[in-house]
Amino acid sequence: MFDEQPQVKTADPTEAGPPLSARETWAVLYRHFRPHRGVVAVGALFTLIGAATGLAQPVAVEALVNRLSDDESVTSILVLLTCLLVIGTAVESVGSYILERTAQSVVLDSRRSLIGRLLRLKVTELERVQPGDLMSRVTSDTTLLQAVTTQAVVSAFSGGLTVVATVVMMAFMDPVLLGVTLGVIVLIGAATALVMPKISKATRQAQEAVGSISTALERAFGAFRTLKASGAEEREVAKVEEAASEAWRHGVRSAKWQAVAWSSMGFAIQVSFLAVLGVGGARVASEAISVATLVAFLMLLFYLIDPVTRLVDAVTQYQVGSAAVARIVQAERMETEEFDASPPRGTQKSDTPPRVPAPAGTRPASVTFENVTFRYRPDLPYVHHGVSFTVPGPGMTAFVGPSGAGKTTVFGLVERFYEASDGRVLVDGEDVLRLPLAELRAAIGYVEQDAPVLAGTLRENLLFAAPDATASDIRDVLVRARLDTLVDTLPDGLDTVVGHRGSKLSGGERQRVAIARALLRKPRLLLLDEATSQLDAVNELALRDVVAEVSQQVTVLVVAHRLSTVTLADRIVVMDAGRVRAVGTHDELVVADPLYGELAATQFLASS
Repeated sequence: MFDEQPQVKTADPTEAGPPLSARETWAVLYRHFRPHRGVVAVGALFTLIGAATGLAQPVAVEALVNRLSDDESVTSILVLLTCLLVIGTAVESVGSYILERTAQSVVLDSRRSLIGRLLRLKVTELERVQPGDLMSRVTSDTTLLQAVTTQAVVSAFSGGLTVVATVVMMAFMDPVLLGVTLGVIVLIGAATALVMPKISKATRQAQEAVGSISTALERAFGAFRTLKASGAEEREVAKVEEAASEAWRHGVRSAKWQAVAWSSMGFAIQVSFLAVLGVGGARVASEAISVATLVAFLMLLFYLIDPVTRLVDAVTQYQVGSAAVARIVQAERMETEEFDASPPRGTQKSDTPPRVPAPAGTRPASVTFENVTFRYRPDLPYVHHGVSFTVPGPGMTAFVGPSGAGKTTVFGLVERFYEASDGRVLVDGEDVLRLPLAELRAAIGYVEQDAPVLAGTLRENLLFAAPDATASDIRDVLVRARLDTLVDTLPDGLDTVVGHRGSKLSGGERQRVAIARALLRKPRLLLLDEATSQLDAVNELALRDVVAEVSQQVTVLVVAHRLSTVTLADRIVVMDAGRVRAVGTHDELVVADPLYGELAATQFLASS
């Protein structure tokens, strides 16, 4: 019955490949930064003003020391220093708030963009990845962007300017002491630069491990009852803990190298201070410079700690952010569906513009397969081998055959979840590749094998495919799907929460909800994939009558194994090993097709 979906493990297209080059990384970072560059410039301006007030303080201190030496009044200098301190602190606080707020905006924009792409992925793409890892890219990886796209950029810019300004002032005070300072900083800074790639690598591995945690949890919660019924809690806990431990190990490694970078630069400043104090003391003794100049130079050296720290932080954040950027870019490169009016690239076979399907409800759709071949991936065998059939509307057509025959794949090709490797799939005489995707699917109601129900209320599930349906439409479909009695017994009626994946509903109730959702869409083509397999005999009979009634105005395609459903079909398509063996009515096929006759005689259709 579950004959179509391949279970072969394949490479995850989002797995880390070669790291992005520095140019590619900066291009992506700028793309996120660009919409906010004006606000960031304002924040940077405030930061620079705060830095300028700080740079003025050593000059004021030098004047203060000189006045003390000359026994002059220092009141005005003390007032000036106090004002500089207050103004600098206030301005930098405002700048910090602006940058933090902008950083949150960067994260929001990034998440919106990524969510928009991920929910438009092609079905084939999503089947090749772990959903939990994609979720971690939306949550964890985008969070890392906030520091690198705003704080790191501004820190690099303002820190760099401040360092340059500080060095210029140091050069005017005493070039010899400046040479001593720069010599120590450059020497230790060069050694620090060697650890930066290690930070990027460790962070990337930590983020991949966080994705593994999400994947493991999504796997466990997706089959929670099975997990408990199997007594597998401890084994699943061990798997999640293993992923968490892996994230911890890489996180600690990243923290270790970041600590090395930070402490190295702090060490460089301290060594510089000692060197300047020694050399400067000697120069004061030789009267090459004054005590006031030495004090001012030492203040500038201490002041240099902040901008240098910001530069180191910017480089560190860049290494951390580049790992997140690479993972986000990998997700963004996955193929998405296009919902515009243009056909996919390479499918335009003439100069005739693509036809738009008729609006829902105007007429039943027809479906034709013309020598269709298909396989899920190039490394897998073909599922369809030249499948051909025609289904005029309205009426019910049943697809039967043993497991693996390719029945469910027919529906996937009609919905354009997949595209035929060769041949054509036609709806209303038009190749589905030439029809606007949104319009094509608007004409189709689809009930999957497992009849998924989404977390939320019953009303939200019913309106999921038809958000504009009226209260009258809902009442009508509830009666037709035999859900009215259920709604009457629920504590909050249609506003009752159905639980994660409809866990508060029975299997049969979930199937009826899925059928009602499809009927509420008022489709021209209704696809039912084992839609009544979990219903009891009474509800199956009732819904079978509903489907028979619907098929008088709508084209209905049914994948069925129950003989009671198949015998009601206007035509039956018998499939085996990816080929169409025969097409006809039940009575015709029992006589004409040995496989169908065997299936009917052995009640395979009913037992499956």
